[in-house]
Amino acid sequence: MRKLLPAALALAATLTASGCGATVEPAESTTSHAVTLTNCGRKVTYDKVPQRVVTNDVGITELMFALGLEDRMAGFAMPDDKGDLNGVPWKDGYDRVKWLSKDQLTKENVLDARADLVFAGWNYGFREDSGFTPDALHKLGIPTYTLTESCRNGRTETSRGIMPPLEALYTDLTNLGKLFGVEKRAAALIAGFRKEVAAVHDKAPAERPKVFLYDSGQDQPFTSGRYAAPEQIISEAGGVNVMHDVDDSWTTVGWESVVERDPDVIVICDYGDVSAERKKKFLLSYAPLRNVSAVKHRRIFVLDYVDLVESPRNPSAIARLGAYLRSAQR
Repeated sequence: MRKLLPAALALAATLTASGCGATVEPAESTTSHAVTLTNCGRKVTYDKVPQRVVTNDVGITELMFALGLEDRMAGFAMPDDKGDLNGVPWKDGYDRVKWLSKDQLTKENVLDARADLVFAGWNYGFREDSGFTPDALHKLGIPTYTLTESCRNGRTETSRGIMPPLEALYTDLTNLGKLFGVEKRAAALIAGFRKEVAAVHDKAPAERPKVFLYDSGQDQPFTSGRYAAPEQIISEAGGVNVMHDVDDSWTTVGWESVVERDPDVIVICDYGDVSAERKKKFLLSYAPLRNVSAVKHRRIFVLDYVDLVESPRNPSAIARLGAYLRSAQR
């Protein structure tokens, strides 16, 4: 997405994310061993454990916090319109790590931070128009790791997504665990997330409601195809993403396709200058949608931006949406 938006875990503390407690091992302290990972379908070798990671956006930053890796971070970039951070599980991480930019990462602030790894994604920091790409950073001697949700898939020059969204989340947690020597910690997080998601999935109604994810846009809606996080947030919560057949992650579609697919529920992505309430008013007053079931019955649910991009908050979003979908069918 365009402008993409924390008690932090100490290195030997107890995991609290997703409600699953687990004693975690200390992070690997050596910087001498090489680690090879598969990232976006390519083998990438890191010569040492990064000590000064810079991240772009809230979801990516919280992946580091959830693994207790804030001490390995030199800073993050994130707009300040991504919601209230006071109640999140990793708030202390935000207090401990430097906020480098309230826009996006640039070569300049990455170099100023003396970064030894940039963790970002396509349209989550990496972008061709400004030359802020993995290749450009490698030429500066700075390794990168690309968020798996954002991996380009080759169908077009810009389409993204190479695996189901939750598998993308688990893949990144596994890779980061290996890179930073916190594999047990990553495995405990993933196990807790899988358990949380399975508990919601088991309650799914037999007749699944059709759900449309509305991010933004009036002339054309910006939404989620099958490879962005909302795809599995919706399906595991008990619904069906009406744009499941779109082989992309976040993308633009036409309103006529929304009307034709007649969603029972609309989920609003809350972030940016246009509030969720304003988005809701638009949807309820937009004439082409007047006969769409979700609009006629005012079945509109709001989730925060960070719930809906790849992040450790995805399982909680599944639980909350699942509860709403079940209540909407009563």
